[in-house]
Amino acid sequence: MTFGSIASRILGALYIIPWYAWMGHYGNIANALTARSYNIYSIFILISTAGIPGAVAKQVAKYNALNEYGIGRKLFRKGLILMAVLGVISAAIMYFAAPILASNGSQSDPRQVAVMRSLSYAILIIPILSIMRGYFQGYADMMPSAMSQFVEQFARVIWMLLTAYVIMQVQHGSYVHAVIQSNLAAAIGAIFGIAILLWFLFTRRQRLNDLVANSNNAIQVSTGGLFAEIIEQAIPFIIIDAGIQLFYLVDQYSFHPMIASLVHASSDTIEGWYALFALNANKLIMIIVSLASAMAVTAIPLLSAAHTQGDYRSISKQISNTLDLFLFVMIPASFGMAGIATPIYTVFYSYDPLGSNVLYLSSFTAITLGLFTVLMAILQGLSENGLAIKYLVIGLIIKFILQYPMIYLFKVYGPLTSTNIGMLIIIFLAIKHLEFSYDFNLGRTARRFTGIVVFSAMMFAVVKFVVFFGGKFLSPERRISALALVVLAVIAGVIVYGFMVLKTGLLQKIMGSKATRLLNKLHIS
Repeated sequence: MTFGSIASRILGALYIIPWYAWMGHYGNIANALTARSYNIYSIFILISTAGIPGAVAKQVAKYNALNEYGIGRKLFRKGLILMAVLGVISAAIMYFAAPILASNGSQSDPRQVAVMRSLSYAILIIPILSIMRGYFQGYADMMPSAMSQFVEQFARVIWMLLTAYVIMQVQHGSYVHAVIQSNLAAAIGAIFGIAILLWFLFTRRQRLNDLVANSNNAIQVSTGGLFAEIIEQAIPFIIIDAGIQLFYLVDQYSFHPMIASLVHASSDTIEGWYALFALNANKLIMIIVSLASAMAVTAIPLLSAAHTQGDYRSISKQISNTLDLFLFVMIPASFGMAGIATPIYTVFYSYDPLGSNVLYLSSFTAITLGLFTVLMAILQGLSENGLAIKYLVIGLIIKFILQYPMIYLFKVYGPLTSTNIGMLIIIFLAIKHLEFSYDFNLGRTARRFTGIVVFSAMMFAVVKFVVFFGGKFLSPERRISALALVVLAVIAGVIVYGFMVLKTGLLQKIMGSKATRLLNKLHIS
């Protein structure tokens, strides 16, 4: 699941190199149109799926743990019908409400309306794709979801690049038309994603049929009861899964009018600044945040099964393992991204000191976004949905209150600062609750967190050293030499962090016997 999520994110970031170049001097404006459309689109996707994929994964895992596979299948089939209806309704609302939603804080933008409407077609299809993924995840079978993610993204990227090249380079057409086709690619990708899931369903049909045939059949649940269960579980999933997007929506509708009241700049200039953190930097940090998302998805069914069986020792262990693994990967990845912010921004976009600085701060923001994702998934898996929503609302209120003061003090960095503070409050509340209610061993995780931060800081220093001195020979202002600089810095960072975690035994402590077997295969002691 982690591989599928990362591969899909990497594809979703790599395409930006030629795409942004083909857009010419319209690059940041095109990205701003995309960012604003995708923020709204993401919310509608969550509404159209109504949190049902996550709810289905959780409920299927619950009934599977009770050897009631037949109920899980029935729930999946009923959910498909619900998905189709919600997809049609949500797509229609997004299409017809686009003129209202396409506002930059002052007035509706016709370019934004057209771009937003091009995304509404995907909402007809993606709900079906999502619930199919949820069904497989309920069986803790992550391969179909991972492969469908990759295939969906691959098809999407091919369509985006093909249409962007033809419109901008061959026809010398409008960048708005190119962005419209790039957003339509979401629907193209979803079709291919569904196709691969249908293939997996076909190849696994015998095993799934055997499990259903050998169910206990001791529990009877009516169709109405199944729908009630789905909706009961789904509503919290909508709100919680939309958490990061809700933070982004605060930025989308407040940044332009707030910054315009503080500085004298044209509307397109402000939109260009918005694109720096809303899409340019966000596109890169979401590669590493996807690590957290993948871990979060796998945590829900495992925790749900342990909670159903009342196995609190297993719950405590699962929480610790999930957080330890997350911190072990996420913190060095974020520190590393910050260390190579300038050359990697040049590789993906162009040399831009302001854009690089925004990416630098965004890299550390990735840690709070990822930790938020993991902790909310843990609370959902433990049926603590109400508490998760409460924490999210508190964080959003803090974000909203601090938005203007932070923009006043830090200008374009303000939205990232207020997001970090709001997320940190949510993280603190969630961790204290898990420690109190589930005997989560915070002390052990804190010790490992300290070690990981120290090793990551040492790695960061080495990476910055390589970038600084390497920059004297390899210019970070040119794409090819910046790429070489990124490669050198990443290799140095991996060696330093790898040496530290091996020398101190931290890798073995977090990964256990799996790490030992891996090291033996590599002949590393």
